[in-house]
Amino acid sequence: MTDPDFGRFAQSRDHQRHAHCLIPGGAHTYAKGDDQMPEWMPVVIDRGKGSHVWDIDGNRFIEYGQGLRAVTLGHAEPRVNRAATEWIARGANFTRPARVELEAAEAFLDLVGADCVKFTKDGSSATTAAVKVARAATGRDVVAICEDHPFLSQDDWFIGTTPMDAGIPDAVKRLTVGFPYGDLGALVEVLDTHRPACVVMEAVRDESDPGEYIRACIAACRERGVVFVLDEMITGFRWSERGVQGLFELDPDLSTFGKALANGFSVSALAGRRDLLEAGGLDTDRDRLFLLSATHGAETHALAAAIEAMRIARDEDVAGQLMRQGARLREAVREVTEAAGLGAFVGTAGRDCNLVFSTRDLDGHASQLFRTLFLQELTRRGVLAPSFVITTAHTDDVIDQTAEAVAGALEVYGRALDAGSVDGFLLGRPVQPVFRKKAGTVWTSVSRPSGDGAVSEAPRIRTTPHA
Repeated sequence: MTDPDFGRFAQSRDHQRHAHCLIPGGAHTYAKGDDQMPEWMPVVIDRGKGSHVWDIDGNRFIEYGQGLRAVTLGHAEPRVNRAATEWIARGANFTRPARVELEAAEAFLDLVGADCVKFTKDGSSATTAAVKVARAATGRDVVAICEDHPFLSQDDWFIGTTPMDAGIPDAVKRLTVGFPYGDLGALVEVLDTHRPACVVMEAVRDESDPGEYIRACIAACRERGVVFVLDEMITGFRWSERGVQGLFELDPDLSTFGKALANGFSVSALAGRRDLLEAGGLDTDRDRLFLLSATHGAETHALAAAIEAMRIARDEDVAGQLMRQGARLREAVREVTEAAGLGAFVGTAGRDCNLVFSTRDLDGHASQLFRTLFLQELTRRGVLAPSFVITTAHTDDVIDQTAEAVAGALEVYGRALDAGSVDGFLLGRPVQPVFRKKAGTVWTSVSRPSGDGAVSEAPRIRTTPHA
């Protein structure tokens, strides 16, 4: 058997074979690794514009989840790019602060409402700086995290709690404790038992109103002298221009932003109370805190891009547009899944501005195998969709085209359900959870394409639990 589309991704496969020789994992971000895509269609991007990307083979895709939720206005938004290139022409980095640094701080604080802000380049640096601020302020070492939130930092205090904990000392791992989301009593028990320096958590990922619960969490922390850190990496500038804290009137001690802050340019932020953050400044009598300091921490063009992206978010109700278009996409997907009789197997979840999809097997269980089959068939039909996270560039026409692709993918999905297996439908190994103990593939039995496009039967390997 030969798959007619196997040759469409030949250059991407060659590219990635070479990349794995030079780059551990073949990419500089685990969530962009080849194990997150169907095996024979790795898709290496050449360029993007608006809601679309083109790979190095010349294939054109509607793309969702743009830049791991970092893009809200579509790729290469002209006004944001123009603001960045104007500063590039002046210089990207200097020995002294550039005026754009204060302009960006004023724009950010005017929206978010915190006392102070410190910019850096990635979300992990911001959240780790928040932990350091809390430890300095309280004199305590333990960090409490919501164990239901999948990613807070690449640094040891968080990664030590995941299956990928190699290289992290046990003494460091013991300094982080977890609590379940939504259970105030469990959090209070952690606070009273471990007396942490801080609690680090997201407010919400789904469509619910977290206000009452998060306000109770903040109050419990303040009663015990614990710093409350709100992670707004995903929610900031996507849920609203002020993030979840603005949408639900929350008052965290510290908060961290990134991703959508600059429409894909590298800017993240630590913001919060002056009495906490001033320890990293020059006007304090306390022991000096090395807060955040990076050679590229205030690249001029990235901050200029952030200023323009924030202006657009404020003036053009970007969050409202994301909600409206996301709702349209959710309804379009619901219609085609119901028409196919597969509403019990494929669905969407989350707030409309930040949709993900679910894939289930014949028994109704979440399935990586069927997820991979769905990804494969969407990609085959010109939709690159690790999620259904939308941007303002996803117009009605784009959403209609997506629904058509979903309908086509569901036809194959349904045949696999009828057969009771993805065998003969899925080419290659299934996509993998990022956080897993071993790099090896977790799969059962699927068809694997050989170099000439022929299909051979893969060995049966025992499926192990996913992280």
